[in-house]
Amino acid sequence: MRENVSALFVLLAAILWGTTGTAQTFLPDGVHPIVVAAMRIMIGGLFLLVIVLVQRKLDWTNWPVKNTLAAAVAMAFFQPFFFSAVKITGVAVGTVVTIGSAPVLAGLLEWLFFRKKPSLRWWGATALSVVGCLLLFAGKEAVVIEPAGVALALGGGFTFAAYTLVTKQLLAEKPPEAVVAVVFSLSALFLLPFLWIYDLSWITQMSGVMVSLHVGILATGLAYLLFSRGLTGVPASTAVTLSLAEPLTAALLGVFYVGEVLPPSAWAGVGLLFLGIVLLTLSPGARMSKAPHG
Repeated sequence: MRENVSALFVLLAAILWGTTGTAQTFLPDGVHPIVVAAMRIMIGGLFLLVIVLVQRKLDWTNWPVKNTLAAAVAMAFFQPFFFSAVKITGVAVGTVVTIGSAPVLAGLLEWLFFRKKPSLRWWGATALSVVGCLLLFAGKEAVVIEPAGVALALGGGFTFAAYTLVTKQLLAEKPPEAVVAVVFSLSALFLLPFLWIYDLSWITQMSGVMVSLHVGILATGLAYLLFSRGLTGVPASTAVTLSLAEPLTAALLGVFYVGEVLPPSAWAGVGLLFLGIVLLTLSPGARMSKAPHG
C-alpha cells in the first residue's frame, strides 16, 4: 500500500510539472526559458525554505553536505542543459532525448552504484513510455539532429537521473521537506547569474507575476516535495520513469486547454505512455532485484 501511495505522489509531481509549458504560454513574448527555469527554482526554494523554518524541521545536525551539494549541482545543471538542448536541436528532439534518456540512465546508475538490477517489467514499462514519448513529439516540427544539442539533452537526462539518485540517499537521513528546501535554495544560488544575463522586465507584469508564482510554488516547490515523498517508497529508477507523466500531462493540456490538435501517431504515444505508467503504478516496488556481486 505504501508503495502505491509513493507512486501516486510521484505521478502528482509529474502532473504539476506538466502544467509548466501551458503556464508559460501566458508569458509576454521574448521571455527566455532559462530565465523562467532560474526563477522557478528560486521561488520554489524560497517557498520550501519558509515552510521548513516555520515548522522547525530544519535540523543541521550531521547534515550530509556532499550529497546535498551533488543534488543541488545536478538540479542547477539540469535547467540550462535541457533548455539549451531544446534551443539548439528543437523541442521534439531535445525533449525526447532528455526525458527518454533519464529513466534508462537512472536504471543503469542504480545498477552500477547500488547493485539494484532493473527487472524485466521495469524495462518493458520504460520502453513503452519512451516510445510513447517519441510518438507524442513526432511530427510536431522538422527533426534536426544537432550533435551539440543531443549531447546537452543527454546531459539533462543524466543530471535529472543523478539528482533523483542522490536525493534518495539524502531522504534516508533527513525529512523530505528539509532536503528539498536546502537543495533548491542552493540550486537557486547557482542559477542566480542567469537573472543578470537576460531581461527581467516581464516579471513586473501581472501575467509574469502569476506565471512565476504558479511554476515556482506549485510546479516546482510542491511538485518536488511530492516527488521526494514518493522517492521514500519507490526505487529511483521507477520514480524517473513515472515522471514521464509530465509530457503526457503537457500534451493533454495542450489539447483540452490550449486547443492543439494531435495527429493519430501522437494519440498512440499517449496510449503507450499511459500503459507504461500503469504497469509501474500497479506494482512499483517490484521493479528492482539485487544484482549478484562479483
